[in-house]
Amino acid sequence: MKRRLFIHQSLLAIAIAGSSKMLACTGSGRKAVNYEIKQFEDEGLAQFSYAIEANKKLVIIDPSRDPRPYYDYAAARGAEIVAVIETHSHADFVSAHLQVHQELNVPVLVSKLAKATFPHQDFDEPDVFPISDQVSLRAINTPGHSADSISVLLLVDGKEVAVFTGDALLLGGVGRPDLREYSGEAASQREYLAKQMYETIQHKYSPLADDVLVYPAHGAGSLCGQALSKEKVSTIGQEKKTNFAFQPTTQEAFVAHLLRDQPDIPAYFPFAIEVNKNGAQSLLPALSAVARLAAISLNELPTFIVDTRPVEQFRTGHFIGSINIPDRLKSETWIGTLVEPNEPFYLVVEDQASIQPRLEKIAKIGYEALVKGVLVYEEQQKGQQSASFDTTAFETQSGQYLILDVRSEDEAKAKPVFADAQVIPLTRLKDQLARITTDKPIVVHCATGYRSAVASSLIKKYKPEAQVIDIGEKIKNY
Repeated sequence: MKRRLFIHQSLLAIAIAGSSKMLACTGSGRKAVNYEIKQFEDEGLAQFSYAIEANKKLVIIDPSRDPRPYYDYAAARGAEIVAVIETHSHADFVSAHLQVHQELNVPVLVSKLAKATFPHQDFDEPDVFPISDQVSLRAINTPGHSADSISVLLLVDGKEVAVFTGDALLLGGVGRPDLREYSGEAASQREYLAKQMYETIQHKYSPLADDVLVYPAHGAGSLCGQALSKEKVSTIGQEKKTNFAFQPTTQEAFVAHLLRDQPDIPAYFPFAIEVNKNGAQSLLPALSAVARLAAISLNELPTFIVDTRPVEQFRTGHFIGSINIPDRLKSETWIGTLVEPNEPFYLVVEDQASIQPRLEKIAKIGYEALVKGVLVYEEQQKGQQSASFDTTAFETQSGQYLILDVRSEDEAKAKPVFADAQVIPLTRLKDQLARITTDKPIVVHCATGYRSAVASSLIKKYKPEAQVIDIGEKIKNY
């Protein structure tokens, strides 16, 4: 699992991603207070988690599915992990909180509003968890992204130094309030949460001192927020200057802004919320339970197959009915978007070495539980081939094709490529297949070739009678 690890260490560094070590000292005449904040980043999900260490005691905030990086970090520091804190029930990734609790016998702290079914301790305002005699963590309830959202204030000698905001306050924005209505929580309606977010900004974050550091749970590229900054840490003062949420406005205008043009929600989000409420199975046992299959005939597989091989390999040969979601940054999100949590599937990879990392990536969203088996596609199987894009035929007989643009509507509107293209974003394609006619060859394009590869295989699966042609990377020539 590819991660970059960041350590932010200067209280004077404002709104800049930290990669230097931090030694924080009080100026109160007491002995120096040594503590360290380490930021862990999962680039694929644009997700941040944290370790806060003082006096060889360490607390983890919002851990990812794989706890090994936190264990390794604690060992390198000679520190003991003493607690895990969850800022809310996450929608876009599955957390390791239950595994850490089971393996280390440490408490998991979470708001009582989370309605967690795993062993935990309630952690709500004004509860405090001491790390050392000078360093502690205090909960503040910050609803808006979800009803159970808390933020965690780092106190050094009683002074508020940093705040870990989960998905409530993000850098340049706030967490979207429309996820819980899709998880069946009827009481948590989007407008109600948006109003709560307004109150949270006004009454919980605005009173904090300008020099308080802000550490969010997600950054730019996350579907948990919109138009976020590329920075990885900020300050309350910086957010007051640049974040729309802090600008003077009415509650009505704030709510309207927050609910406007939110991106589509992947199918797996409600599933991940429920997994996190109950606690996920430990990672390695869960992966070991997935069957490794030997080479089998094309007819032995069911209809739902996710092929994660590179596009070129898939085009050469693949199982009939396969969906090609090539492995790359964020491919786990596309799997969680196009595969429903009630759709068990087989996973296809290109070689034995790809099996474990591919399963670990899928496990980040909890989908290893859906994998009925994983197998390596062998060249001698000579499966179905994909049609090749013929530039000359397309350009001389363009009227003979149905052109499908699977970029977002905003992308297609801002930079149209073909005037007569039908626009159906890939995120909605599965639900809108009925709009696609098959009386002409279907030419599919996006911006770079990735989404069009996925879309072409998806159309072919559900409309096997169609002639589907992926422009692929050749779209860059237009």
